[in-house]
Amino acid sequence: MQIFSPEKIRNVGLVGHGNAGKTSLAEAMLFNSKTINRLGKVDDGTSTMDFDPEEIRRKISITSAMAYCEWKDCKINIIDTPGDQNFVSDALACMEVMDSVIIVLPAESGIQIQAEKVWGWAREKKLPCIIFINKMDNDRASYSNTIEQVTSLFKQKILRLTLPIGSGDEFKGVVDLLYMKAYIYKKDGEGEFSEETIPEDIRAMAESERQELIESVAETDEALLEKFVENGTLDDNDLFDGFRKAVIKGGVSPVVCGSATLNIVIRKTLDLIVNFMPSPLDVDARPAESGEVISKENADAKAFVFKTVADPYAGKLSIFRVYAGSFVSDSNVHNISTNSKEHLGSLLQIQGKKQNQVNKTVVGDIVAVAKLKSTNTGNTLSSDKSGSPFLQNELPQPVISFAVEPKNKGDEEKVASSLAKLTEEDRTLRVGLDKQTKELIVSGMGQVHIEVVMNKLKDKFQVEMKIRPPRIAYKETIRGKSKGHGRLKKQSGGRGQFADCHIELEPTVNGEHFEFVDGIVGGVIPRQYIPGVEKGIKEVMGKGVLAGYPVTNCRVTLFDGKFHDVDSSELAFKIAGSMAFKEAFMASKPILLEPVMVIEIESPEECVGDIMGDLNQRRGRVLGIDTSGNKQKIKANVPMAEVLTYAPDLRSITGGRGSFSMQFSSYEEAPSHVIEKVIENSSKVKDDKEE
Repeated sequence: MQIFSPEKIRNVGLVGHGNAGKTSLAEAMLFNSKTINRLGKVDDGTSTMDFDPEEIRRKISITSAMAYCEWKDCKINIIDTPGDQNFVSDALACMEVMDSVIIVLPAESGIQIQAEKVWGWAREKKLPCIIFINKMDNDRASYSNTIEQVTSLFKQKILRLTLPIGSGDEFKGVVDLLYMKAYIYKKDGEGEFSEETIPEDIRAMAESERQELIESVAETDEALLEKFVENGTLDDNDLFDGFRKAVIKGGVSPVVCGSATLNIVIRKTLDLIVNFMPSPLDVDARPAESGEVISKENADAKAFVFKTVADPYAGKLSIFRVYAGSFVSDSNVHNISTNSKEHLGSLLQIQGKKQNQVNKTVVGDIVAVAKLKSTNTGNTLSSDKSGSPFLQNELPQPVISFAVEPKNKGDEEKVASSLAKLTEEDRTLRVGLDKQTKELIVSGMGQVHIEVVMNKLKDKFQVEMKIRPPRIAYKETIRGKSKGHGRLKKQSGGRGQFADCHIELEPTVNGEHFEFVDGIVGGVIPRQYIPGVEKGIKEVMGKGVLAGYPVTNCRVTLFDGKFHDVDSSELAFKIAGSMAFKEAFMASKPILLEPVMVIEIESPEECVGDIMGDLNQRRGRVLGIDTSGNKQKIKANVPMAEVLTYAPDLRSITGGRGSFSMQFSSYEEAPSHVIEKVIENSSKVKDDKEE
C-alpha cells in the first residue's frame, strides 16, 4: 500500500449537530474517490461509518468512525463524529488529531446547539473550517436563511464558494465562484456533472459574490492588497494562493452547498480539502505536558493515542496519530505516559469496521494497532523512553448517573471487566462504586448514552443489566444530648448472656465522625468487655437508626454498667452497647444530612431568569453569576436529590443551549419534610424486603 508523504496528507473531521448528514457526506466522499463501489445509506444501515448495531438501530452516529480515501495524489483521513447531544463530546476528543474540520449544516432545519458547540471547539483549537450546507434538495431548504444563521451565530468571516442553482426538487447544481462556472448534476447518485454557463437569473449575484471573494482574500495579505488596489482584481494564482493561506490561518471560512445523498458537490468538496486545507506540515507543533513543543522534525518518533475501540473478539484497538518521526510494524516502543514497554504488531489503516495492513506510517498519518497491553486513550507512544507525554483535552463531565446491577447472579466479575473495556473506548463514561450505598454507579452524558452502554453490554459481552436511579447517600446525626441504657439478660438452662451498660451521646465538637470515651471507673465493666460495647455502637452506626443510613458526628461516653462473672462476654456487651446507642440516638434530636452539590450552569442570557426560578424550586442557593463570552455562568448549591435528572430539564429550559457541571460540595441538614419522606420510603423498602 502506498505511503504518502506528510505534505500529501489531510486529516479532516466531519462535525455538526445530529441528522445534519455528516455520515452521508463521508459515504459520498468514499464513493467518489472509488474507495467503495456502492453508495451506502444511513437509513438502510449500509453506510461505511455507522456499522455498530446500536448505530444501525437508532440511525445516528454514536462514536467517531475513521476512514481514508485517495484524491488527486493525496490521502484524506476522514473522522466522522457524532452530533447527538449524548455523544457529541466524542467530537472534542477527536479534534485532538484533526488539522481541519467540515462543519455540516442542513439547509432545511436551522443550526442547533450541538453545531454551535463544535464550532466553538474548532475555533478554540484554531482549526480551519469548511462550512458544507447540506440537504439543498429538501423541500424546506433555504440557502439564504442558513447563511444568515451562520453569519449571526458563528461570528466568523465566511466566503461563499458556491451558489445553489434551484432548491428542493429543483436543486440541480451550483455556480462555482472560484472558476465562475455552473455545474449541473445528474440525479442518479453517481456524482456526474456537466459544465455549463452561469444561468442569467443568478449571473449578477455570482459576479457580485466573486468580487467580494476577491476583495476579502486581498484584505488578508498586504502584498495581495497592493495588487488588488493597483489592478482592481487578482489573477487566479494569487487568488488561490491567498485564499489557502487565509483559510489555514483561520481568518476566513469557505462555504459550499450541496446534497450528500444525491452526491452533489462532493467532488468539489474533495478538491477543496486537497487544495485549500492544511497538511500536517502546515499546522503548529503539538505541546507536551511539560510545556515543551514536540517538533515534527524530532528524531524520536512520537504518537498520540486518541481513541480506543473495545472488541470482545479482536481485542483492544488503539488508534493514534503520528506527530514526529515514523513507526513501523513489528517494532518495540515506549508508552511514556505509563512508563511501560509496548510491542507494535501490524499497523492498520481503518476503513470503517475494516482494517488494512500497512508496514510504515509517517508524520501526520493516522493508524491503529491491536492488543497493546498497557496503553489507553490519551497516552503517548515514543521510540525513546525519554520526554514528556502530549498535553490532552479535558472532556466535559458526565451529567447523569444510574445505579446498575447484573440481572443474573454470578455476572459481577464479567460486568466489571466489560465496563472497564467500555470506559477505555468511551472517555465520557464513568464507572465507580459508591462506598456508602454499595451501588455500582454508571455516569454518562445523557439517558440515551447510558441506554446505549447497557445495550453494548448485552450485545458485545452478553451481560444484561438492571438500571435504576442511584440511592442518595444521606447520613444520620444528632443535634442534642441524651443518655441510653442497654441491658441483655438471657437464661437458657446453662451459661446465659448478661451485659448492662449506660452511655451518654452527644455531637462531636470538631466534626469528627465518631469518638468513643471510656469513662468506666471502679471496674464496674471489666476492660476486656469495653471493646465489645464500642463494636456494637459502630455496627449500629454503620446501619443507621433513623432511616437506614450511616450515622456520623457522634461522641459516646461509656460511664456505667454491670457484669456477671459467668454469663458476661464481649458479644453480650456488643449487643447491650447497640441497644444503648439506639435508645440514646432517638432521644438526641436525630436528623438527616443530605449531600449538596455545587453546580455551574452556562446558559444564554435570556434563559437566566427561568434557570434561577427552577433552582429555587429545587431548594438551590445561587452563589453568583458571571459573564463568559456571550453566555452567563450561574454557580449554585443544590441538594443532590434535586438534580439527579437535571440534564433533560436544563435542556428543556434552554432549548438545548445550556450546559452544566457539578461536584460534591458538603453535607447539610435536610428540612423536616424531606426527612419525613426519606423515613417513609425507607420503611417501605424495609417492609418489602421482609415480605
